[in-house]
Amino acid sequence: MKRLVTVLIAAPLLLTGCVVPYGGATPSATNAPPDGATSSATNGPPAGAKTFSTLDKAGIEKIKASKTARFDMTTGWLTKESVALENGSSQAPDVSIADGTMFLVIEGPVGAVSAQTDRFRMNGMNTGSNFSEVTYFLTAQSLGEYTALIRDGVDRYGINKDDAEDWIQSISAKPEQKSELAIATGTRTGLQVTYDLRYDGSKDTQVIIVHVNPL
Repeated sequence: MKRLVTVLIAAPLLLTGCVVPYGGATPSATNAPPDGATSSATNGPPAGAKTFSTLDKAGIEKIKASKTARFDMTTGWLTKESVALENGSSQAPDVSIADGTMFLVIEGPVGAVSAQTDRFRMNGMNTGSNFSEVTYFLTAQSLGEYTALIRDGVDRYGINKDDAEDWIQSISAKPEQKSELAIATGTRTGLQVTYDLRYDGSKDTQVIIVHVNPL
């Protein structure tokens, strides 16, 4: 079996207002992104233009109300100024939905990362101009749903297929076991997408933590 990278958990993730231990998403990662917003205002964007979300107080409230968040990483980076935060700010917004899930879209240089999730967060604990990472959470209620999410990541983001299938084969043989692994990163969208598997056969809900980073 090919070696998979083991991820050691330094401390448990603590979520507020999430239904499941690590934040959650329904197993619907194959959903297509929503159409771009349109505007009929005189000075508004042209019809069909995409509107990106902001992470100031007003922007976060809009995300929660619309249950949709879209971010622009088409340059390979997500700048703090692009989400209405001060350049060099150490703010690291963490947005969660208490009721249901939201549709998250991250536009990359050559494709989009998208998912239904109840929480995403930014890693910006620095004084640079860019966020270093966007993290969101996927969940499944069965091993079958879980493996479907993994294979979806292989197909859409180029996550290593052999590593994924080796892990699926191993966990399927002993579904009661616990496994914490990160599958080799995919770069098909022009961004690094890593599926960090947090499987525990003793629990009803299984979690994948998805890390999106610049190349």
